[in-house]
Amino acid sequence: MNLDSVKEVFLIESSELLESMESSLLELEKDPLNEGAIHAIFRAAHTIKGSGGMFGYQNIVDFTHVAETFLDKVRTGKISVNSDIIAILLECHDHIQNLIDIDTAPNSQGLDEDTKKTGEELLRRLYSMMDIPVPSTVEPVKDPQKIGNEPDNESKSGGLENDFWHISLRLSENAFRHGLDPLSFINYLKTIGEITDLKTITTFLPDIESMDAESCYIGFEINLKAQTNKGEIERVFEFLEGESSVMILPPRTSLAEISSLLRQRNGENNLPDVLVEMGVLLADQKASLDISGESNAGNEQETQNEEKSNEVHPKSVNHPPENEHPTEKNVPKAHALEPKKSIRIDADKLDKLINLVGELVINSANVKRLSEIIGEGDLLEATSVMSRLIEEIRESVMNVRMVEIGESFRRFERVVRDTSRELDKKINLVMQGTDTELDKNLVEKIADPLMHLVRNAMDHGLEAPEIRVKNGKDETGTLQLIAYHDTGSIVIEVKDDGAGLNTEKLLAKAIEKGIASENKKYSDSEIFSLIFEPGLSTATSVTNLSGRGVGMDVVRRNIEGLRGTVEIESALNQGTTIRIRLPLTMAIIDGFLVTVRNSYYVIPLEMVLECIESSEEENVMEKGNHFINFRGEVLPFLRLHEFFQLEEKYAYHTSNPNLSLVESKSKAQGMTRKKDQEERENVIVVKYGKQKAGLVVDELLGQFQTVIKPLGRLFDKLQGISGATILGSGAVALILDVPRLVNHAKIEEKKTIMQNVS
Repeated sequence: MNLDSVKEVFLIESSELLESMESSLLELEKDPLNEGAIHAIFRAAHTIKGSGGMFGYQNIVDFTHVAETFLDKVRTGKISVNSDIIAILLECHDHIQNLIDIDTAPNSQGLDEDTKKTGEELLRRLYSMMDIPVPSTVEPVKDPQKIGNEPDNESKSGGLENDFWHISLRLSENAFRHGLDPLSFINYLKTIGEITDLKTITTFLPDIESMDAESCYIGFEINLKAQTNKGEIERVFEFLEGESSVMILPPRTSLAEISSLLRQRNGENNLPDVLVEMGVLLADQKASLDISGESNAGNEQETQNEEKSNEVHPKSVNHPPENEHPTEKNVPKAHALEPKKSIRIDADKLDKLINLVGELVINSANVKRLSEIIGEGDLLEATSVMSRLIEEIRESVMNVRMVEIGESFRRFERVVRDTSRELDKKINLVMQGTDTELDKNLVEKIADPLMHLVRNAMDHGLEAPEIRVKNGKDETGTLQLIAYHDTGSIVIEVKDDGAGLNTEKLLAKAIEKGIASENKKYSDSEIFSLIFEPGLSTATSVTNLSGRGVGMDVVRRNIEGLRGTVEIESALNQGTTIRIRLPLTMAIIDGFLVTVRNSYYVIPLEMVLECIESSEEENVMEKGNHFINFRGEVLPFLRLHEFFQLEEKYAYHTSNPNLSLVESKSKAQGMTRKKDQEERENVIVVKYGKQKAGLVVDELLGQFQTVIKPLGRLFDKLQGISGATILGSGAVALILDVPRLVNHAKIEEKKTIMQNVS
């Protein structure tokens, strides 16, 4: 693992830690006594500081260290949680994010003036809240935790006269392979105090012939002069892994503690001399050391010191059990390596894997086609098993790319909090269905449209507290984010209990803008859809959030670009629901293959309800009609050859979808088809949302694994088609845009009814 890879891990982990920190701060605001949230915030800040120090990101270390000290006082109850505390901590969170972005940017030029001023102002406020005098300069920031702090109790009496901490560090052989840089620990220690002496231990360095350049064989003995406590030093080394170990001796340490160190460093015969040279041990005291561990008096004193240490730091790392092997890990159990339950995968690698699986599906169809042509029994059986395994691989790989939408929802907690204060409104955010899964690419692309809808709901939908009370509502408005699965789609709802949409006002505005016609009658749903027209806004004033009539048209365009739809339901003074419906995935789906004249089409299988024949409905399926009687229910339908304006001629194909058109034509020589309106027609009943429609096709070819291929910009305006796929024969099949076709069928149904009425 090279340095760039480790830094990439730092960026990813810092992003996750900041998300956790923000979420915990918002939880803490609701429940100021939530100790779990307080500890999570502290751990996030501390880990970011430690990781930043390892890479020399001094700006991050300097600022985060003061924030961490502030959080420590919150954690210990010296500072009580209130709205002001949450506000400044959220500002610190944002500033840390900004520092990370600046320090880790390629060719970083350092902090700009605005960022420096922001940091200095936050530091002054933090110092003020801690009742600590503000340093004459906040650059670099010294350790405010040292002010008024004395060494731990065990260092105050009964020991030697040295006034420094001693740290004994041994790195595992695999430390370099795991990206650990010894210099990073040393540099980080310099942020706590002054390193007065440092010795490199090479006892276990092998001969040059057996040395591995990637292995680590060294250790360090370090004297650190600092007014700090053991816990602060322990946290420097919490990133140690494997068989690495660290032991910490306090100032004025006892002989028992030095004896314990030497016992744990078994085999390092020259270590006592090193300690004497560094001033940790006096020369005439070497004979008094109990290295064997057999002295009861020594054990009693050591036990007392261990108990004294544990009173302050239960997870202290400087007293491992005596029977523990020197090479075993001596760091806190909380940081022990556990079996990995998950791994990070680069998104590009995952996309490449899914593309390869897609190609595998296509070629599997070709193999199946060829095996059917050959007709050999064993080959057909082997092909069938292969197809089943490929389908399982496809499902497994697609599940890897499915993520819960809850993470995206939780990002809006901060948005709602800040926006409600900016608008002086009381808003309660409710999230439902956070465990609903969808394609990760959809999660990324739906973020901006959702942000716009949430801001719009807060700005225009929810009323001010006094207006809500006047209208008989609770002064706190409710904004809901809801996600659920429905007929092969994921539905996301942004719902508020606000003022609702005024259809009269909206229509009048649309007519004024020339978007709607004054002579046409519009249904409520048609009026609501006018919201998505460019330039239309019913806002009485322009705010920082909305009101310019720009954005809702972009929202619809972005959602439709994801093969989705958006619709609005609203009731005056009751609220508004904006419903987004998206496909579960944008890569591979199960489809239902059909033919219409000379062309192949695929219908997403989860939208197919059933297939019927027109002979059952001959009495109503007449020329010119656009609906049939479907078990007593009016079902609008489309003849796809009419919709796509396909030529009225017979397609030379058979019921085998894997045969090419040329092969089908050769097998069907001499066959002709006379156009017969009374011939039975195949109708596929599809459902999208709450709407149903029938699609009339020529031939049903059955289920087909469909690898979705984008059509490109040239076909952006193509109606009724959402993509394409490749059949085993190499022929192209178009994927039907069922939502658009269902909507078109509804429109044609209304036209037919109106014509019949007139």
